[in-house]
Amino acid sequence: MEYRTVIMYVEIGCFVSCLCGWILVCSTLPTEYWTFSEVGSIVLTTSNYYSNLWRDCISDTTGVSDCKDYPSMLALPVYLHALRALAVCSVITGFFGGVLTLIGMKCTKIGGTEITNARVTFSAGITYLVSGFCGMITYSWWANRVITEFVDPNFKAQKFELGAAVFIGWGGSILLISGATVLTYFSGKEGVLPRSSKGPRRPASYATVRTRRTYMQPPSSSRVTLVPPLYYSDRRSQTTRGTTRTAPIQSRDTIV
Repeated sequence: MEYRTVIMYVEIGCFVSCLCGWILVCSTLPTEYWTFSEVGSIVLTTSNYYSNLWRDCISDTTGVSDCKDYPSMLALPVYLHALRALAVCSVITGFFGGVLTLIGMKCTKIGGTEITNARVTFSAGITYLVSGFCGMITYSWWANRVITEFVDPNFKAQKFELGAAVFIGWGGSILLISGATVLTYFSGKEGVLPRSSKGPRRPASYATVRTRRTYMQPPSSSRVTLVPPLYYSDRRSQTTRGTTRTAPIQSRDTIV
């Protein structure tokens, strides 16, 4: 199986994981079961209290339930405003992460070249990571506050326990983070990090490449000349290379 085919299947798996996590996170926002508490003196008059980021609800054993939104937005505590903002950011960034993933995946062929697709997919992975961490912070912060109030012996108000929505949100955030991490790793390895095989190569020079037909550039103080072949009486020839100095030419009469 080719490397491109493997990466394509990995991208599809990461996209499915992130999409399922994003759907789970979105499903927890309208759900009231972030916290619940059961209060009752006798069995027939048991009441259940549950709430989320937006409202408080109450129901009894007869099936009658009633919900009431928080009366004033400005009167809410600071942590509740922060949790709302983080939850909304998780949903929005997860949506844009899905759009970028569909554009940059290799199987869709929408983004353009391979490098462009890899970079778009890398951006989608970063966006999914932001979505997952926003959701994880939201549910962990909420759970930490509920648990702190429950185990505090000096807390005299009504105590609540963790609802099912918090655990669903944790699962969705884990799917988002895990899928986005794998997606970011492979796309960043292909589109962001430089590859040694495709990087610019150093041009060949006389100082680095030596072959039989390539010579080192001599220094300016000496010259390298090729001496013509020397012929001997036994018809053997030998070519010598070296540094020679040309002697003055003497005439034949002077030698004689």
